[in-house]
Amino acid sequence: MAAGGGIDPIHQFHIAPIVELKLFGLDLSFTNSTLWMVVVLAVVSAIMVYGSSQRSVVPGRLQSLAEMAYEFVASTMTGVMGKDGLKFFPFVFSLFMFVLASNLLGLLPGSFTVTSQIIVTAALALLVISIVVIYGVVKHGTHFFGLFVPSGVPGWLLPFMVLIEAVSFLSRPVSLSLRLFGNMLAGHIALKVFGGFVVALTTGAAAGLFTYAIAPLPLLLAVALTALEVLVAVLQAYVFAILTCVYLNDALHPGH
Repeated sequence: MAAGGGIDPIHQFHIAPIVELKLFGLDLSFTNSTLWMVVVLAVVSAIMVYGSSQRSVVPGRLQSLAEMAYEFVASTMTGVMGKDGLKFFPFVFSLFMFVLASNLLGLLPGSFTVTSQIIVTAALALLVISIVVIYGVVKHGTHFFGLFVPSGVPGWLLPFMVLIEAVSFLSRPVSLSLRLFGNMLAGHIALKVFGGFVVALTTGAAAGLFTYAIAPLPLLLAVALTALEVLVAVLQAYVFAILTCVYLNDALHPGH
């Protein structure tokens, strides 16, 4: 909430230092964002380590969750890149689980959604594109740049098509990062606003019989938005993973 008692939906995204640390002019403070990244890493590691260590014929909940996540990412990668793409499985699986856990844990009251920070999503997107370019050049050499040269294009039109393909390729990290960031940001703002409406209608000088009567409306909408946010959290992790597979497929099989 804002200092004056109003609704401040942006306050939940503020990065606050927990342990301040500045070295050589750099701010290396341990913040709430850093804390929740550590929490996400710990939760994902605990699920995968404990779930994969059981190896029961009849799997328990954690083992089932770990196996389902493994099979889901592996089948997605095989469908997009073929079996050759499984060499990137550790990378894509780590990205998927990090984004998924960050999105879902960010829905807990009092938590912090690290994927609502553009610097985090941009760093992940740049990491993906960097791996695509580095692997493509190392594996295929100059043939990788055939990605920007469509086949069957007349010579007079080729420079324009190369420019369009280059711009399209460079816009990938922008769209990849903004899509995840925008969805997480917008959803949490909507939840904060409607949750604030419920509080405002039932407290303060304006509270009365009429406001109590209509208070369930924004409450029900907030519950519906929460369910929608869970769906969006899972969907955005899937979209991030499958687009990563599409981009890595260009590094595996460059050219048109």
